[in-house]
Amino acid sequence: MKGKTHKAAAKRFKVKPSGRIFHSKAGYVHKLAKKRSQYRRQARKDKEVARADWRRVRDLLSS
Repeated sequence: MKGKTHKAAAKRFKVKPSGRIFHSKAGYVHKLAKKRSQYRRQARKDKEVARADWRRVRDLLSS
């Protein structure tokens, strides 16, 4: 039987052509005025999923 993609995970993670999985950083939605400009600048970039979580996230996306 074919598995189904976990839709909540599909909205949160992106798989690049190289196979690496990225997610956006938390806390970049509102109340940005009180956050440091360095944090805001760094939070715009996607962050790679940690090695410890990679297999679990991949299974959610490809199941």
